[in-house]
Amino acid sequence: MIKDKKSLKNSTSSRRKFFKTAAKAGAVAAATVAMPNIATAGSHATVLKMQAAWPSGANIFFEMAQDYCNMVSDMSGGSLKIDLQPVNSIVKTSEIGAAVSDGIVDMGHWVTAYWYGKNAAASLFGTGPSYGMSSQEVMGWMERGGGRKLYEEAVASVGYNYTGFFHMPMPAQPFGWFKKNVTKVSDVKGMKYRTVGLATNVLTAMGMVVRQLPGGEIQPAMKTGLIDAAEFNNPTSDSQFGMQDVSKHYHLGSFHQSQEMFEIPMNTKRLKSLSPAHQAILKNAAYAANTDNYFKALVRYSDSLAMLMNEHKVNVYQTSDAILAEQLKGWDKIVGEFSAKDAFFKKVIDSQKAYAKKVMKYLLMNQPNYKLAYENEFGPIGKVKI
Repeated sequence: MIKDKKSLKNSTSSRRKFFKTAAKAGAVAAATVAMPNIATAGSHATVLKMQAAWPSGANIFFEMAQDYCNMVSDMSGGSLKIDLQPVNSIVKTSEIGAAVSDGIVDMGHWVTAYWYGKNAAASLFGTGPSYGMSSQEVMGWMERGGGRKLYEEAVASVGYNYTGFFHMPMPAQPFGWFKKNVTKVSDVKGMKYRTVGLATNVLTAMGMVVRQLPGGEIQPAMKTGLIDAAEFNNPTSDSQFGMQDVSKHYHLGSFHQSQEMFEIPMNTKRLKSLSPAHQAILKNAAYAANTDNYFKALVRYSDSLAMLMNEHKVNVYQTSDAILAEQLKGWDKIVGEFSAKDAFFKKVIDSQKAYAKKVMKYLLMNQPNYKLAYENEFGPIGKVKI
């Protein structure tokens, strides 16, 4: 039935009022939905507490831990934040694993060698034998070669209740700082030397007298003669410790710790209490930091080495093949001894060997001689000034 003009006008007016009212209601509803998101990203953000094994301030490792925290915040739009605390602020470095497990802190930032005293296999998840692998390949073994399952077994074996993330594949650590240029094995026999983890056993097998000291005690110990030589990690960290003030002989490249990476332990119960999105962010931010930290390290370590050479007149050497070969013998001896008495240790070693045998054959045969290309442009590497 066709309505009259008056009815049609009233009907049209009613429809306009309905749509206008509905539009206002929709805007209010949209604002209501949006508001919680704003609040979550601000005052109601989830905050996790992390303690690092490094001092704040001018410390590149603490800076790298902060990089990870910043990435978590950025990826979550500010809805997930990490309150990063420096070394000893809540617990001692040696207590970080237990503190994370017990929920005293939510997360930590250290290396697996720091719980080597609880299970020797811990050192294999960072500072183990090379078999041709760098840190990049060890991390590949961890995530794609069966290493993570073994790592989780090791964590559980010492009573820790946490899930670990890894980042920053560290370049091979220098053999370190000496009172003179050492080229022969006989030059280092009997020498009092600082290192940590399984490297203590390896270098003891070489005839060195090894002492484990925290990073902050290395320079004073060498200055007073408590030790004759020492290593920590890289040119930037070493210069921040002031090693150039107690030695002018710096030996790069060593198999005692030819690969390592940061471990980020997180209380498993706390991790599972988070949303799936936040759990994914914590995991994937480690992958992102993995790349960014490595790029940062290449530039900063190179700049620091140039500074040590040019400003502090430090003599820089490549560790001799004679010493490197003796280090490999030391590794063979220690791995054999530990494997004979520890079935789990042997299981980890066997897994690493199988991975290295396959993966490193491809890599080593495929990689051209990069040193040849470098020297073609710049001359003999030992004589290049940077």
